Amino acid sequence: MNALTIRLGTRRSALATAQAGMMADQLRDLGHTVDMIEITTIGDTSTASLSSIGGTGVFAAAIRQALLAGEIDIAVHSLKDLPVAPEPGLIVAAIPPREDPRDALVARDGLTLRELPAGSVVGTGSPRRTAQLAALGLGLMVTDIRGNVDTRISLVHKGSCDAVLLARAGLSRLGRLGEVTESLDPLQMLPAPGQGALAIECRADRPDLIEALSPLDDPDTRACVIAERALLAALEAGCTAPVGALAEVVEGERGTELFLRAFAGSPDASVELRRSSAGPLAAPERLGRELAAILLADGAADIIATETIVTENLQHVEPRPDRSATERAL
Repeated sequence: MNALTIRLGTRRSALATAQAGMMADQLRDLGHTVDMIEITTIGDTSTASLSSIGGTGVFAAAIRQALLAGEIDIAVHSLKDLPVAPEPGLIVAAIPPREDPRDALVARDGLTLRELPAGSVVGTGSPRRTAQLAALGLGLMVTDIRGNVDTRISLVHKGSCDAVLLARAGLSRLGRLGEVTESLDPLQMLPAPGQGALAIECRADRPDLIEALSPLDDPDTRACVIAERALLAALEAGCTAPVGALAEVVEGERGTELFLRAFAGSPDASVELRRSSAGPLAAPERLGRELAAILLADGAADIIATETIVTENLQHVEPRPDRSATERAL
């Protein structure tokens, strides 16, 4: 394999550049030269909620345009940010080994989720997390938040929120696991499809890049996220839908297989569906479609169809004022 000079496109956030830097280092270890190119996306500049500006796919659109235009050679994405529909002309050439996919709680006073008193304000920008929090019946109030990791965690330090929910993988890649007060068991909260995994994308007409990226690909991770994303696609749900899914490679009665769990629920907890299924490791897409069919038969289509209406009718909880600002005012 010939050594290449590779232009790697990434968003400018600390997390995106950390993830891209990890992949750049691995490519350099393989003998390639890698230049990092920062790209600003609509998702980085807008202060509106993700659902109102088109979902998490807004983070990938500008980078994909740069790939197709030949301005960069490869892009590193958080896989959960990629729309499930393939982008014509592009290919996900590598899916590296996955980080811990669980959601993480960062709460005041070191509290866990069940230790938070009823009425506590929890910040998240995810309808999936909102729906699963509601289903737990803990009496917590949810407020919609945006911003990078620093911005979100600062809401807890300032007293604006009692806790925030984030992807554990992002905190790990930023070296901030010490701020996590609880990593949530998937039995409580299933992650977003693809959460914790990265996708390295390039143009489909670049066999040299596809070959260069192949050593970074992890077959087990790829199988798991294919199953999760196939479920999401079959549900015809977007990246911001109240749907969670997690596939794992396990040893079953028929040998090594995939075990897939999924959640679909309404943000007001009036409907909650949790289903699971297992299938051959070699057929992850089929497993995802089959479990989606079970969810649809049990009412998931109604949940997804009414998601916007239900969310708009929920009581909006404002974060509390900055505690330090309030104290100064007194």
